[in-house]
Amino acid sequence: MRILLDEQLPRRLALEVKGHHVRTVQQEGWAGFTNGELLRRAADAGFEVFLTGDQNLRFQQNLKNVRLGIIVLAAASNQIQDLLPLVPRILNAIPGSQPGKVTHIP
Repeated sequence: MRILLDEQLPRRLALEVKGHHVRTVQQEGWAGFTNGELLRRAADAGFEVFLTGDQNLRFQQNLKNVRLGIIVLAAASNQIQDLLPLVPRILNAIPGSQPGKVTHIP
């Protein structure tokens, strides 16, 4: 699957999501865009999943019509050492991700 990694997550996390084509917001040149614009661009570019740590995304956007699956990570921080334990759950969640659906990984 094509996965877009949100800009507040460490870029190193992309290397841990093995078996998928993962790009960062920075690599795409989309840093600083609003969430709505970012989600639209990602879907238009063929991304299938948006991986973020933004706990408020579902309150800020109407996600029902978003054309990507969204996986929200909830860790003690967005530091790589706090996110690495979530990698197995991320990899398990990706295949079941569906457009407009938000999956939370605590």
